Amino acid sequence: MRTNQQKLTSGEKKLFAGCYYAFFVNGSLALMLGALMPFIRSTYGISYQMAGMLLSAHSIGNLISSFIAGALPVYLGRKKSVLLLASGGLPAFILMVLTGNSALLLLAFFLTGINRGAISNFNNAVVNEVATGKAWALNLLHSIFAVGAFAAPFLVLAFTNSNSENWIYVALLEAALIGIELLIFFFMKVPGNRPVKKEKKAADWSFLKNPYYLTAVGILFSYLCAEQAINGWLVTYLKDSGIMTGTFAQIMTSVLWVVILAGRLLSAYLSSFIKKSTLLLVSGIGYLACFILLILSRSLTPAAIGIIGVGFTMAGMYPTTVASVGTIIKAYPMALSILLTVAGAGAILMPSVIGMIADRVGIIGGMSVVIVAVVITFLLIAYNAWLRRGGEEV
Repeated sequence: MRTNQQKLTSGEKKLFAGCYYAFFVNGSLALMLGALMPFIRSTYGISYQMAGMLLSAHSIGNLISSFIAGALPVYLGRKKSVLLLASGGLPAFILMVLTGNSALLLLAFFLTGINRGAISNFNNAVVNEVATGKAWALNLLHSIFAVGAFAAPFLVLAFTNSNSENWIYVALLEAALIGIELLIFFFMKVPGNRPVKKEKKAADWSFLKNPYYLTAVGILFSYLCAEQAINGWLVTYLKDSGIMTGTFAQIMTSVLWVVILAGRLLSAYLSSFIKKSTLLLVSGIGYLACFILLILSRSLTPAAIGIIGVGFTMAGMYPTTVASVGTIIKAYPMALSILLTVAGAGAILMPSVIGMIADRVGIIGGMSVVIVAVVITFLLIAYNAWLRRGGEEV
């Protein structure tokens, strides 16, 4: 097993570089949809409920892709699988700028989800395989995601500051970035790329009885409920509730991902000598407190403090949770797919719920339901710490 001190080989460095670029683009994609949503709503005149359905379509694509991406390499190999599933992202952003037709917009958002799920599954699997169970490696990977997420709102601001209709150029730029991503994967030397026959271990589902694994699934499900709500609705919420101007809301979304980046780098460092369950518990306490502050705030300063606190405390939750069951993921071929697929269902649920409630009682009431997901995340993290008390991490 690789230790923290062992250096990566030249081939592994190139592999990591490709994965890092892909996760940078994935991060920009994740925040781009939320950052562009006010402009898409204005251009095409869509309701809160329809906006929520678009975000949920993205999450549905993400969920389906996360599952398929785990099984498809058995038949096609890793490279062909990721290229096939990720290829829809490029035409999806082009489609967004060409039409306001509801069905076609739903298709476009769905295809962005297919792209995101394929990249997420591929990168998490490859990095975990090279550095099994090492939280630093996955935290670093997800830090690159945060860099892309941070950049997206600033790109939107840079293009739309003088003319709101220029949002279409941001969408086309994202399409170009995805095109480069596909070229990188095409030329990448991917480990375990050949299709393989099904082995006995591939049909072994005993990991579904593992309490550590099931707890991790629950944490990621509720976590992604809240994360997707924040990614998709934060700009709209801050602007339409009157807490901030549209420009400042975009800036605060980028600030959110700056502190997420800082938090993930700190988590990567701390995870080398602090138990993952302890790291998660401390993060969970801060996450709950800061989100309550954010959702109760009705003025700029406390809301900004809440956003910064939420970003910093939630930063390491996803990669640290995945790393906490890293040996299970490596031992069972379908474990990562099931983990990402079930967790992704949370990202489908919350955006539509917010949209439906917002159309009836307003955007403040819609966003308030996210507190339920945050509380559940904290309770599961606390249970995880209790489950692992005095024991070895898996």
